[in-house]
Amino acid sequence: MAKLVYDKTGRLEFTKEMRREYTILVPNMAPIHFHILESVLRSHGYNAVLLQNEDSSVVENGLKYVHNDTCYPALLVIGQMISAIKSGNYDPDRTALMITQTGGGCRASNYIHLLRKALHKAGYDKVPVISLNVSGLEKNSGFKLTLPLIRQAMAALVYGDMLMLLSNQVKPYETEPGRAMALVEEWSRRLVADFSKGNGYGKKEIAQNLQKIASDFNDIPVQMVPKVKVGVVGEIYVKYSRLGNNNLEELLAQEGCEVMIPGILNFVMYSMEVNLDDIALYGGSKAKAALVRRMMAYLCSIEKAMIDAVKQYPRFQAPSPFYHTKSLAKGIIGYGCKMGEGWLLTAEMAELIDAGYGNIICTQPFGCLPNHIVGKGMIRKLKEVYPISNIVPIDYDPSATSVNQENRIKLMLAIARENLQAGSPRPATAQPIPQVAPSKAKAAMEPIPSSGGGHGTF
Repeated sequence: MAKLVYDKTGRLEFTKEMRREYTILVPNMAPIHFHILESVLRSHGYNAVLLQNEDSSVVENGLKYVHNDTCYPALLVIGQMISAIKSGNYDPDRTALMITQTGGGCRASNYIHLLRKALHKAGYDKVPVISLNVSGLEKNSGFKLTLPLIRQAMAALVYGDMLMLLSNQVKPYETEPGRAMALVEEWSRRLVADFSKGNGYGKKEIAQNLQKIASDFNDIPVQMVPKVKVGVVGEIYVKYSRLGNNNLEELLAQEGCEVMIPGILNFVMYSMEVNLDDIALYGGSKAKAALVRRMMAYLCSIEKAMIDAVKQYPRFQAPSPFYHTKSLAKGIIGYGCKMGEGWLLTAEMAELIDAGYGNIICTQPFGCLPNHIVGKGMIRKLKEVYPISNIVPIDYDPSATSVNQENRIKLMLAIARENLQAGSPRPATAQPIPQVAPSKAKAAMEPIPSSGGGHGTF
């Protein structure tokens, strides 16, 4: 059994010995993306297991071990982990937990401390918690973020975005139900096999795989009939997690809708970009700025590979380039607003409306004040700019009933169907939206002073 090692602050470290012996539990936010990410961790020698437990014990344990004023995603993530340990499926003496830590002003930066407090309360003090961060906030001798691991993780995200994007555009129209999701599973297996061999994450390989994925989805027989198109935005966890949003995608599928959800790569690029905004506002290290720009150039290149692959097939709607999405927030919200999802959430709503997905569900978790401001708080302004947009904010928390949530969604869909039957045109903007090339995007930005840092969580 691995020796327990504590640092000067009393934190239990994840050691090299633990890496060989321990199972690392990872909470599940986005099933397609995280299944591939799980394989990335495994290919680097970590015995990672993506949690699938989504029963009532998750919320019960979250409420028991986390203060009920804490945001809903924290309650679910921590509840899912403790519920898994208590299930008896994992040996507490050989189990570790992994969670992201961004260092921003949001409470997501403190999830790791809330998790350790909950573990202590539940009697699992010997379970180490691994901080997944690129800021050097916490270090463990048994876990290292190497360049190959980071590159594979970025590849996994773009593959996940591609599979999510195309499956959502095929599922409502496929003549053989289940073909799209079967293709998602097939490609996930192929990508996992590639990663296990150290392949699939070079820029050329990514572009080739994305081309093949787009071609395969284009080959699925469909019958194109008018459907209500719905965009989903919000706090990153409840936007993607079926546990967090009460199976929102399934509900929309039952209602016969086509769903569009902005990709996770968008959030990663946003998390990088706000560093450049900070330096532009307050000054800072030129070396850091150069490094961030280099990373953004890489992310833009794999984003372009995805967009180019999708654009080959007119039946598919390709996502907008990140810097175009950022330009859509100009005149609506300041670029210094980066608490929670910050200006990105507002910009994604504008992007969805601009792409023809003007019926939008804005998912809002209890306790997430920043996202109520940049999400729900921006709806009035967005409706001024996009007069016929149809946006509904939906609150998610332990006490919110699914019936109430569904009724609000169905009311929005009723309006959407009326507009569809009336043949409403795509929403026009009240003011021109600037088309900004990535190379000139920074010059077009006019940020306002920042009020804090962004966040993210599994």
